[in-house]
Amino acid sequence: MSLLIPLYVHPADDPGAWHRLIQAAGDTYGVILNPANGPGERPDPAFAAAAGALREAGARILGYVDTDYGTRERAAVAADVRRHQEWYAADGCFLDQVTATPDALPACRRLVRTVRRQGAGTVVLNPGVHPAPGYARLADLTVTFEGHWTTYVSAFSRPQWTARHPPERLCHLVYGVPEALVPLAVRTAGERGAAVCGPVTGELPNPWAELTPALTGTES
Repeated sequence: MSLLIPLYVHPADDPGAWHRLIQAAGDTYGVILNPANGPGERPDPAFAAAAGALREAGARILGYVDTDYGTRERAAVAADVRRHQEWYAADGCFLDQVTATPDALPACRRLVRTVRRQGAGTVVLNPGVHPAPGYARLADLTVTFEGHWTTYVSAFSRPQWTARHPPERLCHLVYGVPEALVPLAVRTAGERGAAVCGPVTGELPNPWAELTPALTGTES
């Protein structure tokens, strides 16, 4: 099992979490860098330093970019990806709030082609639900579940098309996981066909402000 790490807290606000993440960087699929709901208006030295340390430790850096369910212009999304590359040497991008419907698939395909042409080596799509099957063929990794642990336990269903994709290309992001159940969340993702996951104990409005115990080892 590999871990996708969204750590949406400033390095100055929780340096300990970033230090632990850097120490365990080799155990991650990738780290999502999100300075300001995207790259922000200017480079942030603290995030640049964290990105450099993560890269030296062997982590893949993914720049966070919100697509706003397809309403943002492709050029604006591409510009954010470029800023992540120029300011933080991002290896790829985490495209959040991606569309999931069949009719929006062509536009998403054009967007992925655009960011790949400008050098995004790894593209992660996050519709947060199981999208129409074609989406998973566009990306290196697709997040097919993002939600609360209670929903994950009680209301998750897996469409048949997911069985045709390697588990390494599917991811589940689950928040609100009781700390003692984090190992169970990791196992459950694997059993449900996702070899990448990111279980956290945090709750809304920002469950990703804390590091997952699955990475730090506090669950054992």
